[in-house]
Amino acid sequence: MVYDWFNRGSVPPETPADPPVDSEVQPDQSSAPQPSATQPADVQASEPKASEPEDDSLEWARQAYARLKAQKAEAAKTVQADSTPEQNAVLPPVMEAAAATVSEVVTPSVVAPPDAAPALEAPSVEPAVVPAPAPTAPVSPPAPSVPALSFLEQAAAQRDQRQQELEQPAEPDPVPVVPVAAQAAPTIDQDEPSLGDFDDAFTWSAEVLAAQGRSAEQVTLEEIDWLGRLRQGLEKTRQGFVTGLLENLGDDPLTPEVLDDLESLLLRADAGVQATDQVLDALRQRMNEQVVDPSEGIRFLKEQLRDLLDEPIKASAVDVLAPQRDRLNVWLLVGVNGVGKTTTLGKLANLAVRSGYSALIAAADTFRAAAVQQVQVWGDRSDVPVVANPSANADPAAVVFDAIGAARSKGTDLVLVDTAGRLQTKHNLMEELEKIRRVVDRLAPEAHVESLLVLDASQGQNGLKQAMAFARAAGLTGVVITKLDGTARGGVALAVASEAKLPIRFIGAGEGIRDLRPFNSFEFVEALLASR
Repeated sequence: MVYDWFNRGSVPPETPADPPVDSEVQPDQSSAPQPSATQPADVQASEPKASEPEDDSLEWARQAYARLKAQKAEAAKTVQADSTPEQNAVLPPVMEAAAATVSEVVTPSVVAPPDAAPALEAPSVEPAVVPAPAPTAPVSPPAPSVPALSFLEQAAAQRDQRQQELEQPAEPDPVPVVPVAAQAAPTIDQDEPSLGDFDDAFTWSAEVLAAQGRSAEQVTLEEIDWLGRLRQGLEKTRQGFVTGLLENLGDDPLTPEVLDDLESLLLRADAGVQATDQVLDALRQRMNEQVVDPSEGIRFLKEQLRDLLDEPIKASAVDVLAPQRDRLNVWLLVGVNGVGKTTTLGKLANLAVRSGYSALIAAADTFRAAAVQQVQVWGDRSDVPVVANPSANADPAAVVFDAIGAARSKGTDLVLVDTAGRLQTKHNLMEELEKIRRVVDRLAPEAHVESLLVLDASQGQNGLKQAMAFARAAGLTGVVITKLDGTARGGVALAVASEAKLPIRFIGAGEGIRDLRPFNSFEFVEALLASR
């Protein structure tokens, strides 16, 4: 089953097999739930007693977990049924033919040398002539009637015997019998998401999806898995930001002193001066209108951060960047050295293939050593073809020219272009980037072109300067933020959105091939400010 990560918000949900359970319509079941046969045992064990009040969000998470676990069990049964052979088929056809060959082979007899004595041959005697009982005493062999062989004749006889043994057909090796269970075992993709325990991570992910208006029947294992990865990836930023925020808030209403501490926290997270001032001004205005308690302050802070991140996305009129199927799509990945452009390109190719799109990679980074080989490895992992020039210091624009021609002939949906890393202060390298863009516009004027800047979240405000410089040279249309899991400066996303006015299209929160997903401001802010 293909899950389109690009259009997950616009694809209509599948019709659920069973109608959703509404806790408001059936209050008796929510207050005193009865374990069902389809509900997992670990979920049944965590059911509250009848005297305890039922939390709607927790009950929603339990329903989603039970549904996902039932789906996994059903999928496992389907795979086992499809891969199990018939009962009477003990061996596959190849092994049956090999076994039949083994049974027909006759064991070769030992061939005596030409000059061997006649006594070595087995005499043909009728059974009645054989005396009984058989003699027990050894019988001395008869005297040889032939003269003794010379040394040369003995060597020749031994050589002929060895030759005859070599000419005999070799006995085939026994064919190993593979158990049926081992033959039917399906190949397991190590990158596939797995359903863990019904723990705090699952309930938090379920609550985030429920807050976006999703029902328990619309929850997918891919989304649960990604939210867990995102929450874990933002752990360093959250520890430095949320811990200090909760300590300053306490249980009392917001005060000007608390806002000063919040300003320091935002600046240390590299949110930027403009984003910090905008958030604090909105909080001060709310404090002048009414008394703001800590819970209301957190909720209002989340709203302000989401508005900051969504402003450039709304201005672009494209909520989620996705390849268009009715035309050629060319995505250029630019940025300085070491930010993870090639790795991001490989993850984007895998994301496109998993979402049902055809992709092609143009290895236009011809300056860095082994860059083409690295791109080829990523292409092999996702079964995506790679267009490259093996010669040293090849023209990057020529590689892009060949890649667009190949994509047109094959009807490819998406062309991902890997460019060489360059500093934003190097004028000649930035001109090379402009040349690539001109080739794309001239060769494929009808193509939908996106120029994505890859930013390392750990670079902080330097990343903002990169965005401003690349926006002038490459005509940037979006930003990909990587390495959010390795830094406490995840707030750089706010600075890019508020000052550079560039929409954030993708974020990476890990080193795995599945640790890159389309950006969602609601999920990002919830993971950033998660209190548990």
